[in-house]
Amino acid sequence: MSPSIIFVFLSVVAVVAMLSIKRIPEGTVYTLRRFNGQPRLLQPGTHLIWPFVERVAHRISLTGHVLTIDELFPLDTFDATTRIGGKVYWQVIDAERADAMIDRADSLIRSRLLNVARAIERPDQEAPESRNNRLKTVLNESLRDVGIVVTRVQVSLV
Repeated sequence: MSPSIIFVFLSVVAVVAMLSIKRIPEGTVYTLRRFNGQPRLLQPGTHLIWPFVERVAHRISLTGHVLTIDELFPLDTFDATTRIGGKVYWQVIDAERADAMIDRADSLIRSRLLNVARAIERPDQEAPESRNNRLKTVLNESLRDVGIVVTRVQVSLV
Protein backbone atom coordinates (compact mmCIF):
# COMPACT_ATOMS: atom_id res chain seq x y z
CA MET A 1 0.00 0.00 0.00
CA SER A 2 1.14 3.47 -0.72
CA PRO A 3 1.77 5.89 2.13
CA SER A 4 -0.88 8.34 0.84
CA ILE A 5 -3.65 5.69 1.01
CA ILE A 6 -2.59 4.76 4.55
CA PHE A 7 -2.60 8.45 5.53
CA VAL A 8 -6.13 8.97 4.10
CA PHE A 9 -7.38 5.82 5.84
CA LEU A 10 -5.91 6.87 9.19
CA SER A 11 -7.32 10.39 8.75
CA VAL A 12 -10.83 9.02 8.14
CA VAL A 13 -10.53 6.73 11.18
CA ALA A 14 -9.39 9.69 13.30
CA VAL A 15 -12.30 11.88 12.14
CA VAL A 16 -14.86 9.13 12.82
CA ALA A 17 -13.33 8.55 16.27
CA MET A 18 -13.56 12.28 17.08
CA LEU A 19 -17.19 12.41 15.91
CA SER A 20 -18.02 9.38 18.07
CA ILE A 21 -17.17 11.10 21.34
CA LYS A 22 -19.69 13.53 22.87
CA ARG A 23 -18.96 15.50 26.02
CA ILE A 24 -22.14 16.62 27.79
CA PRO A 25 -21.61 19.48 30.28
CA GLU A 26 -23.05 19.45 33.80
CA GLY A 27 -26.62 20.71 34.05
CA THR A 28 -27.42 19.66 30.48
CA VAL A 29 -29.03 16.64 28.88
CA TYR A 30 -28.80 15.85 25.16
CA THR A 31 -31.47 14.02 23.24
CA LEU A 32 -30.13 11.97 20.34
CA ARG A 33 -32.30 10.84 17.45
CA ARG A 34 -31.60 8.01 15.06
CA PHE A 35 -32.85 7.74 11.49
CA ASN A 36 -35.96 5.92 12.68
CA GLY A 37 -36.74 8.71 15.17
CA GLN A 38 -35.97 6.65 18.26
CA PRO A 39 -34.73 9.02 21.01
CA ARG A 40 -31.90 8.40 23.45
CA LEU A 41 -31.04 10.64 26.41
CA LEU A 42 -27.43 11.39 27.29
CA GLN A 43 -26.75 12.52 30.85
CA PRO A 44 -23.75 14.76 31.72
CA GLY A 45 -20.39 13.13 31.07
CA THR A 46 -18.51 11.62 28.13
CA HIS A 47 -20.38 9.25 25.81
CA LEU A 48 -19.81 7.29 22.64
CA ILE A 49 -22.35 7.77 19.85
CA TRP A 50 -22.83 6.43 16.35
CA PRO A 51 -21.70 9.20 14.00
CA PHE A 52 -23.82 9.68 10.87
CA VAL A 53 -26.55 7.50 12.48
CA GLU A 54 -27.42 9.57 15.57
CA ARG A 55 -27.74 13.34 15.74
CA VAL A 56 -28.29 15.74 18.62
CA ALA A 57 -31.96 16.76 18.51
CA HIS A 58 -32.13 18.88 21.68
CA ARG A 59 -29.77 20.32 24.22
CA ILE A 60 -31.93 20.62 27.34
CA SER A 61 -30.61 22.80 30.12
CA LEU A 62 -31.61 21.53 33.54
CA THR A 63 -30.78 24.83 35.19
CA GLY A 64 -33.32 27.61 35.46
CA HIS A 65 -35.04 29.43 32.60
CA VAL A 66 -36.70 32.84 32.69
CA LEU A 67 -39.80 33.73 30.69
CA THR A 68 -40.63 37.43 30.41
CA ILE A 69 -44.34 38.22 30.24
CA ASP A 70 -45.70 41.47 28.78
CA GLU A 71 -49.22 40.94 27.44
CA LEU A 72 -52.48 42.83 27.20
CA PHE A 73 -54.84 41.52 29.82
CA PRO A 74 -58.56 42.40 29.65
CA LEU A 75 -60.33 42.93 32.96
CA ASP A 76 -64.07 42.42 33.31
CA THR A 77 -64.57 45.69 35.13
CA PHE A 78 -65.87 48.33 32.71
CA ASP A 79 -64.11 46.72 29.75
CA ALA A 80 -60.81 47.97 31.12
CA THR A 81 -57.68 46.64 29.49
CA THR A 82 -54.46 46.49 31.42
CA ARG A 83 -51.12 44.76 30.98
CA ILE A 84 -49.83 41.74 32.80
CA GLY A 85 -46.07 41.86 33.04
CA GLY A 86 -43.26 40.22 34.91
CA LYS A 87 -41.27 37.02 34.88
CA VAL A 88 -41.89 33.31 35.29
CA TYR A 89 -38.95 31.20 36.43
CA TRP A 90 -39.05 27.54 35.41
CA GLN A 91 -36.85 24.52 34.98
CA VAL A 92 -36.90 21.04 33.50
CA ILE A 93 -37.26 18.26 36.06
CA ASP A 94 -37.81 15.33 33.69
CA ALA A 95 -35.88 15.69 30.42
CA GLU A 96 -37.45 12.60 28.90
CA ARG A 97 -40.98 14.00 29.18
CA ALA A 98 -39.91 17.56 28.35
CA ASP A 99 -38.10 16.54 25.16
CA ALA A 100 -41.27 16.43 23.05
CA MET A 101 -42.20 20.04 23.76
CA ILE A 102 -39.00 21.80 24.83
CA ASP A 103 -38.89 23.93 21.67
CA ARG A 104 -42.28 25.46 22.49
CA ALA A 105 -42.03 25.50 26.29
CA ASP A 106 -42.07 29.30 26.54
CA SER A 107 -45.26 29.65 24.49
CA LEU A 108 -46.89 26.80 26.42
CA ILE A 109 -46.10 28.41 29.78
CA ARG A 110 -47.20 31.84 28.52
CA SER A 111 -50.56 30.57 27.25
CA ARG A 112 -51.26 28.54 30.39
CA LEU A 113 -50.34 31.50 32.61
CA LEU A 114 -52.72 33.79 30.73
CA ASN A 115 -55.51 31.21 30.85
CA VAL A 116 -55.06 30.75 34.59
CA ALA A 117 -54.92 34.51 35.17
CA ARG A 118 -58.13 34.99 33.16
CA ALA A 119 -59.85 32.38 35.32
CA ILE A 120 -59.11 34.36 38.49
CA GLU A 121 -62.11 36.42 39.43
CA ARG A 122 -61.13 40.08 39.96
CA PRO A 123 -57.34 39.58 39.81
CA ASP A 124 -56.73 43.32 40.19
CA GLN A 125 -58.18 43.24 43.72
CA GLU A 126 -56.13 40.29 44.96
CA ALA A 127 -52.82 40.80 46.75
CA PRO A 128 -49.95 40.33 44.28
CA GLU A 129 -48.13 37.79 46.46
CA SER A 130 -51.15 35.54 46.91
CA ARG A 131 -52.04 35.88 43.21
CA ASN A 132 -48.51 34.87 42.21
CA ASN A 133 -48.54 31.90 44.60
CA ARG A 134 -51.86 30.73 43.20
CA LEU A 135 -50.60 31.13 39.61
CA LYS A 136 -47.50 29.12 40.47
CA THR A 137 -49.53 26.32 42.07
CA VAL A 138 -51.95 26.00 39.18
CA LEU A 139 -49.16 26.20 36.58
CA ASN A 140 -47.23 23.43 38.34
CA GLU A 141 -50.31 21.22 38.37
CA SER A 142 -50.79 21.67 34.63
CA LEU A 143 -47.11 21.44 33.63
CA ARG A 144 -45.99 18.51 35.76
CA ASP A 145 -47.12 16.04 33.08
CA VAL A 146 -44.63 17.57 30.60
CA GLY A 147 -41.64 17.46 32.97
CA ILE A 148 -41.49 21.17 33.83
CA VAL A 149 -41.83 22.91 37.19
CA VAL A 150 -42.38 26.63 37.79
CA THR A 151 -40.13 27.78 40.60
CA ARG A 152 -41.30 31.37 40.92
CA VAL A 153 -43.92 33.70 39.44
CA GLN A 154 -43.41 37.45 39.64
CA VAL A 155 -46.15 39.09 37.59
CA SER A 156 -48.14 42.22 38.21
CA LEU A 157 -51.06 43.98 36.61
CA VAL A 158 -50.07 47.39 35.30
